[in-house]
Amino acid sequence: MRNLLDRFRGAGGTSGSSGAGTFRADFTASLVVFLVAVPLCVGVAVASGVPAELGLITGIVGGLVTGFLPGSSLQVSGPAAGLTVLVYEAVEQYGVAALGVLVLISGLLQLAMGALGLGRWFRAISVAVVQGMLAGIGLVLIAGQLYALADVKAPSSGLDKIFSIPGLIGDVAGSADALKAVAVGAGTIAVLVLWPRFRKGAKVLPAPLAAVALATAATAIFDLPIARVEVKGLLDAIQPPGGSEFQALAEVGVIGTVLAFTLIASAESLFSAAAVDRLHDGPRTDYDKELMAQGAGNTVCGLLGALPMTAVIVRSAANVQAGAKTKASRVLHGAWLLVFAVLFPSALGVIPVATLAGVLVYSGWKLIPTKDLVPLWKTHRGEAIILIVTAGAIVITNMFEGVIIGLLMAVAKTAWETSHVHVEVTGREDDDGDGDGADSGSGSGSGSGDKPLHVRVRGNATFLRLPKLLDELEGLPREREVELDLTGLRHVDHACEMALATWTERHNAVVKRGSALEERIPA
Repeated sequence: MRNLLDRFRGAGGTSGSSGAGTFRADFTASLVVFLVAVPLCVGVAVASGVPAELGLITGIVGGLVTGFLPGSSLQVSGPAAGLTVLVYEAVEQYGVAALGVLVLISGLLQLAMGALGLGRWFRAISVAVVQGMLAGIGLVLIAGQLYALADVKAPSSGLDKIFSIPGLIGDVAGSADALKAVAVGAGTIAVLVLWPRFRKGAKVLPAPLAAVALATAATAIFDLPIARVEVKGLLDAIQPPGGSEFQALAEVGVIGTVLAFTLIASAESLFSAAAVDRLHDGPRTDYDKELMAQGAGNTVCGLLGALPMTAVIVRSAANVQAGAKTKASRVLHGAWLLVFAVLFPSALGVIPVATLAGVLVYSGWKLIPTKDLVPLWKTHRGEAIILIVTAGAIVITNMFEGVIIGLLMAVAKTAWETSHVHVEVTGREDDDGDGDGADSGSGSGSGSGDKPLHVRVRGNATFLRLPKLLDELEGLPREREVELDLTGLRHVDHACEMALATWTERHNAVVKRGSALEERIPA
């Protein structure tokens, strides 16, 4: 015990704390995180369309592999609700056997990105895109789990899930068994909402475990005819990828899925790390090392054919709030998951699917930033629009395309906001020096019409501002030539440079033709 403590001391411990006190805190925290992790690991696996044991395997790897590695000292990794929709779509399209290949390649990409120092760049991703991504995942997750609440198979696409809800309500109303399943799921959600208000009970038993335990007990006591979790056994659930599965990488769709796994898992993990850093006073996260730790974990999960992992804010927050001091707590939580999966696998078989669906409906709702949306709309409307469009695109299309749409919108918004252009128009020798621009060149009877206007463009000239810029230039007096000065531009793209040069050449040519015509006409 003392050797284990010494190994982890300094990776998040508080100065001045005794070794025994630190280990006791980590030991207690690990039990709390384990109790939170069990229902979430199983629920995410079932919702992803894979054996429940694969969720536990990912949680075990998240503790015993990722937990040992440097990066974030108190953040806990495992299967996350944020990837449920994407994993389900991948399993439906390519099969469970191909899942290991997708996760393996994603893990290797994360390792490479961390080694190249790209981890810190994930902090540059627009928060609105990430929130929109999570909101879209939450909406699709909720819509899909409403069917699991009633023990009914959900439609495949996000839109079908939403549009079929009225029909689902009618089917549930006409089936006594479906109503019982919905009652169990609804009761689970009610416990999740109300349990934290009982502070004494919440300190002893985390809300997810309390909800699952109560729903399972009620199902057994009343002998309700609803579906339970199917149990295969830990070793039977492991499906290492073979050569035939690697052939699927030749498909274009598979590459898109791998990139989506990598992007979403990395972004969610690093944003979670930033959030966890705000919860404690220990060492800050090294983002590159944390990305490599996540990559190592996903590589192992891929070799075992398990679910992809991310850092999970629910477990991480529970770890910090339970008083964890070092990374020993997250490693021990992986050990408890392993013991549970080996010694008590049959315990999973008594859990109703409807109660796990209730846990995920609640988790999906927590992914939607309902409290942040109204303030964001008032202060940063553009960011709020990106959030809403990203979430809607994920529901309408799929995860990968929705995130790409959100990223493109964020880039376009930034480009638009930074490409401010200002046009200053002055005379030359006859300029009165007041800098007011157009007035100095507007007179035609003072002789100033013979001298060119000096047009200075300042700011950032991009194609996004080109229409506005050309409109301003077209408003200049047509009887005077123009000298265009671009030295005030911090940036000018090729489209603007060519358009400005063409406009100047055409404008001056028109002025010269007009002057030549006036000279040929006798007075």
